[in-house]
Amino acid sequence: MRARTIGVIVVAGVLVVGGVVFGPRLYADLANRSAAAPPELTSGSESSLDPAALDGQWTLAAGSYAGYRVHEVLQGNDANVVGRTETVEGTLTIAGGAVTAAEVIVDVESIATDQPPRDAYFRGTAMEVGTFPTATFTLTAPAELPDRGTDVALSGDLTVHGVTLPVELDASAAVDSAGAIQVVGAIPVTFSDFGVAAPDLGFVVVDPDGEIEFSLLWEPATS
Repeated sequence: MRARTIGVIVVAGVLVVGGVVFGPRLYADLANRSAAAPPELTSGSESSLDPAALDGQWTLAAGSYAGYRVHEVLQGNDANVVGRTETVEGTLTIAGGAVTAAEVIVDVESIATDQPPRDAYFRGTAMEVGTFPTATFTLTAPAELPDRGTDVALSGDLTVHGVTLPVELDASAAVDSAGAIQVVGAIPVTFSDFGVAAPDLGFVVVDPDGEIEFSLLWEPATS
């Protein structure tokens, strides 16, 4: 019973690692150091696209990921938390130099951070993955691909926790050295808009707003 109690302390904001107990400030420092950087185009990507050469069907390739970034306050200490998964699938259609259709499906249950107790809360209490196992983005308007630069404006429907809302975002896109299209970006979200309550457990409070981040690698679809 005592061992179980010590394990629960992790959720209460005290990190137990190898028998050493760290206070909230050290926990926040560890969280900030371990938080992955925001997604960005890889250094090997071309600086611009050639829209005319990209027409066709594309599908997500290995190395794609999606997840969330939130800010929390743990007993007065700021911490940034990033959860990600590579269990994503999707399809993309490019015609006439524009993205005319796209859908991305994310397996919410597999999104993970460096703390299993936090992930259990996220999957159960917050996201109810047993009822809402996936999140989806569906393009709702053609997106013109630039022949210079990397900026792409996207409009679509975002479905999270069973709620679908329209979103608009600025993403970055480029072709990497292997010929795959990389698209990176973030969608700002207010959790309550999707029926999700941001955790407020007294000792830890999560901001009501966060971001859904993604780095997607598209390869030509095989017939």
